[in-house]
Amino acid sequence: MVNEKASISKSQKEKLDPVVIRVAIILVIGALAPLLDSTMVNVALKTIVGDLKSTISVVQWVTTGYVLSMGIAVPISGWATNRFGGKRVYMFSLFVFFIGSILSSFSWNIDSLIVFRFIQGFGAGLMMPTLQTMLVQVAGGRNLGSVMSIVSIPALLGPILGPVLGGVIVSGLGWRWIFYVDIPICILALMLSWRGLPKDELSDKKQSLDFVGVLLLFLVFVLLIFGISMIKAQGGFFSAAVIIPLAFGLLLLAAFIVYALRTKNAPVLDLRLFTSLNFTASSVLLFLIGIITNGAMLLLPLYYQQVRGESVLFAGLLLIPQGVGMLLTRGYFGALTDRIGSRTIVMFSLLITAAGTLPFAFAGPNTNQVLLAAALLIRGAGLGGLLIPVMASAYTGLRKDQVPHASIATRILQTIGGAFGSAILATVVEQQLSGQAPTGVQSFASAYNVSFWWSIGFTAIAIIPALLLTVRKKGIVIEADY
Repeated sequence: MVNEKASISKSQKEKLDPVVIRVAIILVIGALAPLLDSTMVNVALKTIVGDLKSTISVVQWVTTGYVLSMGIAVPISGWATNRFGGKRVYMFSLFVFFIGSILSSFSWNIDSLIVFRFIQGFGAGLMMPTLQTMLVQVAGGRNLGSVMSIVSIPALLGPILGPVLGGVIVSGLGWRWIFYVDIPICILALMLSWRGLPKDELSDKKQSLDFVGVLLLFLVFVLLIFGISMIKAQGGFFSAAVIIPLAFGLLLLAAFIVYALRTKNAPVLDLRLFTSLNFTASSVLLFLIGIITNGAMLLLPLYYQQVRGESVLFAGLLLIPQGVGMLLTRGYFGALTDRIGSRTIVMFSLLITAAGTLPFAFAGPNTNQVLLAAALLIRGAGLGGLLIPVMASAYTGLRKDQVPHASIATRILQTIGGAFGSAILATVVEQQLSGQAPTGVQSFASAYNVSFWWSIGFTAIAIIPALLLTVRKKGIVIEADY
């Protein structure tokens, strides 16, 4: 009986259900809009400063405000999916992002652009956790590695196409066209979603919105992200503008934990998920992956521009090998995760990522360009084996009602980790530059060398939670209650 069950499960894993593939492709098309948008906006910030007569300290709220708005929407997504269904919530999030894109393209000053980016961020914050929840539920908890390899496509295409498209659009058409690009993508995704996504199967038990929990989580998210964003502006941790919001954020996080564990109503985030060692390890890893990925995504284009003297467009082109490396390993590692589990793949991928980052810790203004391209290809191959198995591991063994909570938790940790990584590594560069006599390009090279060593350090730390991930033994299938 056990062998028969294992055989059936194995056959289920050999081929993805066509319905799952169709749903994944439709959801991925919609997710392209926010993921391309965020990378292209970063390229356009300097141009926006000049056109809207603003300053860097103010214009950074175009991106920080976007992330903060996502923090408002993420905790609501689980309740909304339960109450209204994944299809309705996903289409609503697409529509909100669509409206935010149109408004952003017509911004008349920096204040209006920041407000409209808040609208975009709310749509993106609803979209991404809902996308994850829908896919896991449609897949029935099976083939999660393969499913996550499909849903990760936008995250891979963003770093490849975003900087290049952003550079071409900004230099040739102007920064407003970055938002025009979102419009046809959203329209196509809405049409496909209406016709192609399965009809919502609403739960008989309607979950009421946990207003107290949402408010606490929102304040935690806002204070932590604001404090992290001020690290770079203040040039380090030891400033009241950094310490005070971070301290209050951590206090409110403690208050939320106490509240969520004691409330008799369904909390917006089920903290009992963290009683699973596997889910906890996956969550910590997602935070560290956010640092490893986003921190270097900030460093690499700046390295090519400030140390190598490349243009914005050419710097984007030079980053393509990293995206290619991610694409080359994405599908293989996704399928392998379904067969052997996550631990071995993540451990191996962390080592590859560190090896691909190492040449940049020694690189100077005249380091061979081919060597750096090869290093980026290797680094990308390592990154391609991180997110998919960790996400698959996070959902392994969960009941259907736990999936939205898992999506919220993983999205929050990824976002905070990404913001933390960008702020920390940017601060390391600035402190290195302020702590040495200016010697031209070489001083920039040395500062970036130290920052890349920090990135390698975070990669090494990630090995610890990776040791706690699941290992799938032959003949044993971990099933979810779907």
